[in-house]
Amino acid sequence: MPFRPASQALSRFTVLDLTRVRSGPTCVRQLGDWGANVIKIEMPEGMEPGDAPGGPRHGSDFQNLQRNKRGMTLNLKLPEGVEVLKRLAKGADVVVENFRPDVKSRLGIDYDALDKINPRIVYASISGFGQDGPYRERPGFDQIAQGMGGLMSITGLPGQGPVRVGIPIADLTAGIFCAYGILVALLEREASGRGQWVQTSLLQAQIFMLDFQAARWLMDNEVPKQAGNNHPTSIPTGVFQTKNGYINIAVTGGKIWERFCQAIDGADLFAHKDYAKAADRSKNRDALNAEIQKRLLGLDSDDWIERLNKAGVPCGHINKMNEVFADAQVTHLQLYDEINSPVRGPKTKFNAQPVRLSRTPSKSTTPPPEVGEQTDEILREFGYDDAAITGLRQRGVV
Repeated sequence: MPFRPASQALSRFTVLDLTRVRSGPTCVRQLGDWGANVIKIEMPEGMEPGDAPGGPRHGSDFQNLQRNKRGMTLNLKLPEGVEVLKRLAKGADVVVENFRPDVKSRLGIDYDALDKINPRIVYASISGFGQDGPYRERPGFDQIAQGMGGLMSITGLPGQGPVRVGIPIADLTAGIFCAYGILVALLEREASGRGQWVQTSLLQAQIFMLDFQAARWLMDNEVPKQAGNNHPTSIPTGVFQTKNGYINIAVTGGKIWERFCQAIDGADLFAHKDYAKAADRSKNRDALNAEIQKRLLGLDSDDWIERLNKAGVPCGHINKMNEVFADAQVTHLQLYDEINSPVRGPKTKFNAQPVRLSRTPSKSTTPPPEVGEQTDEILREFGYDDAAITGLRQRGVV
């Protein structure tokens, strides 16, 4: 299967993908979805001990992470396999890996090694805790980063104890930040002519994502606590029960507070001295939420959402996953692509990119490869003839 770019935006770049599990594949998926020529490199079949990393190959998780890539096998434990990788790297633009920091050096495929043969290479590394420092050798996992990065201490109901969020947010954001760093390095390369080493980790990504919660500590020495569904600083913001379910309401700033009170027939709340200013509403949060809750039980969720939106108050349903993709706005935005998959069937749905480009849009074109599906094709593109490929196979290199 020849290279079919998912977009023209990055189609001039070739990416060698040495990643596994989630953070690395997330990074490379960003590049592949925008058209990069991604070559997924895996160990030959039967050489991975135990279960394959990343879950079942034909499962929804693995499939969603690995679209828009071609695949080849390469045994990097053999010196000849390393030489093949170096030949590929000489003609590539980007290498992405998420081995533990010592592994790439032991294999002889670290940044310094590849920089010697291709000074233009952009080499990207994702780890659990960083490429150096006291934790560099520790194995990384999303939930560990959520805990060490402070997220679990501010998630959940007050007094409930630490709670992880419902997605692997450290993995995902580390991958997205790494893709962003690669693009910055490619832009800089246009001026300098040199590649460089891009590094991030699950811990770094997680702490950056703390954002205003981290700023509360860094600038004000305030340790944020669990606030459940209530927003820690914008009040009243949270989950409220209606006659037939629950909705989110976000009231921030005096003007929206006034609109909100008008919409729920709460002139008494707006005039009440305990709720007059933001600091008052924060101090008396529980009493205010209870007063709001009494009023909201009188109408259905749809009625409140219509009324509040008409008043210019941010609000919305709390959807289950099936309801998310049935939502009218989600349907309009076309937030999934369809690919004819030989293993999952025709019109298999994949998450679409959340960014639109007017001239060079992203559109998933290629289902995830089977193990080594395009090995011969890729090797030919890098100058190996059929005899050489046969020899590599005979020697267990691919």
